[in-house]
Amino acid sequence: MLIRTAFLAAGLIAATSPALSQTTLKAISTDASLVTGGDVLVELHTLASKPSVTLNGTDVSRAFHAEGHSDYLALVTGLRNGANTLRSGTVLLTLTNYPIEGPVFSGPRMAPFICQTNDFKLPDGTALGKPLDENCSVRTVVQYVYLPKNSLQFKPLKDLTKVPRDVAITTTASGNTVNFIVRVETGTMDRGIYQNAVLHDPTSEPQPTPFAPPRGWNHHLVALQGSGCPGGWYVQGTALGVSTLDRERLAQGDALFSNTLNHTSNSCNAILAGEATAMGKEHFIETFGVPDWTISIGGSGGAYTSLQIADAFPGLIDGVMIRATFPDALAIALAGLDAHLLMHYFQATAPLALTGMQQAAIGGYPSVDAMIDAANQAQRTDPVPHRDDIKGYLSAMWKDAVPRQLRYDQDKNPSGARPTIFDWARNAYGVDPQTGFALRPFDNTGVQYGLSALNRGVITTTQFLDLNEKIGGVDNDSNYIPARTAGNLDAIRRTYQSGLMLSGGGGLASIPIVDDGTSKETGGYHYGWFHFALRDRVRQANGSSANMVFWRNIVTDAASQDLLNHWITAYKSDTRPGTQRDKVLRNKPSGGVDGCFTEGRFTRDELVFQDATSPCQRDYPVYSNARREAGGPLAGNILKCTLKPIDPADYKTSLSVDELARLKTIFPNGVCDWSKPGVNQVPLIPWPSFGPSPRNLVYQPPAIENSAKTLK
Repeated sequence: MLIRTAFLAAGLIAATSPALSQTTLKAISTDASLVTGGDVLVELHTLASKPSVTLNGTDVSRAFHAEGHSDYLALVTGLRNGANTLRSGTVLLTLTNYPIEGPVFSGPRMAPFICQTNDFKLPDGTALGKPLDENCSVRTVVQYVYLPKNSLQFKPLKDLTKVPRDVAITTTASGNTVNFIVRVETGTMDRGIYQNAVLHDPTSEPQPTPFAPPRGWNHHLVALQGSGCPGGWYVQGTALGVSTLDRERLAQGDALFSNTLNHTSNSCNAILAGEATAMGKEHFIETFGVPDWTISIGGSGGAYTSLQIADAFPGLIDGVMIRATFPDALAIALAGLDAHLLMHYFQATAPLALTGMQQAAIGGYPSVDAMIDAANQAQRTDPVPHRDDIKGYLSAMWKDAVPRQLRYDQDKNPSGARPTIFDWARNAYGVDPQTGFALRPFDNTGVQYGLSALNRGVITTTQFLDLNEKIGGVDNDSNYIPARTAGNLDAIRRTYQSGLMLSGGGGLASIPIVDDGTSKETGGYHYGWFHFALRDRVRQANGSSANMVFWRNIVTDAASQDLLNHWITAYKSDTRPGTQRDKVLRNKPSGGVDGCFTEGRFTRDELVFQDATSPCQRDYPVYSNARREAGGPLAGNILKCTLKPIDPADYKTSLSVDELARLKTIFPNGVCDWSKPGVNQVPLIPWPSFGPSPRNLVYQPPAIENSAKTLK
């Protein structure tokens, strides 16, 4: 039987066992239960002299192309929404189709939602056009561009019948020498704007199909993830986060695809990004054929989107290459909330209680300014406009395209749209039925802020007690409150199940991870500890992080791309027995070792967190964060800690009887026991659904009525 690279390693199910029948049907562009757009690429194996296949009773046999002895391939079209039956003899395959506008598994559509197709620029500089319906749909546009000789800028190919005299020539990684002409397709799916790009010469080649892919395509597919987060809600987006016209990758023959919903500055929601990626890859396969492998790349928001998609949706991505890394968007917000509470205590509650050096030590940052930068990232959890707070804090971040009358205001518009990472992903977190606000997983019950500073003798017991007595918490509007914040237990459980807190034990367990570890310790909030947190999560979930390469680097090196390409090609070609993780580990390139680059020179180093003897620590010092300095794990993956009774042995400074009594008053139910799993710290559910797909349904969120519909 013809062997193909499956889209979903665990999800492509033959309709009946080959042991019971010599005929099999298999969806290969997506899982048979998650088809979108009314078409799907199907593989048929049969010993019959010619294929005989029906779709919902209609003969579609002529769609099947011979691919080898007894093997056929077809782009089956005309699927209706819902269940469809594909039949060959006695063999049935149920195909469940969803509309191209979505949703599939991301839950009810969010509102308001601002269409922006008319502001999206095509390669020739024209606009994509006005939306045709309330789902922000537009006609699909295919344009061609070419790279002139001795130029770095693409030009529109105006005449598709003639090769420009100044066109450059490229030889791809697969050895094909072709004109540097690129087909760029732009359209809408999942209410976002998608685009894919691939070498294709319309002057000499037929229109591409899954049966006749472009000659210049090397069968490698690259998913591009954008960056940002604050303001990333309620808009379609006017641009992709990363251009699909990547000269170097296209020159090699790579195909690239993305969606405006994969740009976290437009949509800071990993589940929605995963849905858009799955749909985009499905469409690409149905247009050009099955890739040998698919990688996801990105920095900052693109790093955590790559990680979260690859982990939560196993089989979708075959490897990730990241930089300026965070494990997930939530890690930034949670660290920001801790730092924000500390800065409020330092500047408003007890401004004279601690020196700047003591404040930095409590937070784990190299300076107070660096901690302020971290604290300001709590703004992505704050829906209240114009909050007067610490320097640089900007609450209620919005894109200008969202009309002011639609925005939440606690006094003027309490039912308006709320600009927070929790509310934009409320389908996963859940919704408070009384307020309509998203439930929140942030919790600081039992957290002993400054514990490490106390035990190192940096602060006194009096300072430690006063800090923990008065630091308080925040409510669902991010207002300061005197009590600690108790996270919603259901939201905490679903945060883990959905992958909104990265597990590391889903798809990431069995694919290569290359972290080209750029970071900024003194500002810009891309702190080095986030990279170490990622590695620790992978280790915790899998027993080791051997499938991850961690490099400290100032500028992303081309070596990381070369390493990942060779690694994936090797493990994908491995036909020996073993799991995919086995194959990934035994095909790891010899150059895939941890270390750092300094002035172009590589130093091998185990990169132990804050190891003073490490040469890479000297070149790339890494600091900590408030929760880690309170005794929490480097992985940063405990949302709500399990509590234990106060134990005087935990404090290297002796506590007096009165101090111990005060500590017990501050923490009447006990303090965090970081040696135990967190409350409701449950495993990831692979391919989690929040509706309408019933497959792996985590939670069925209620449809929230909002007076603001989609705006064109």
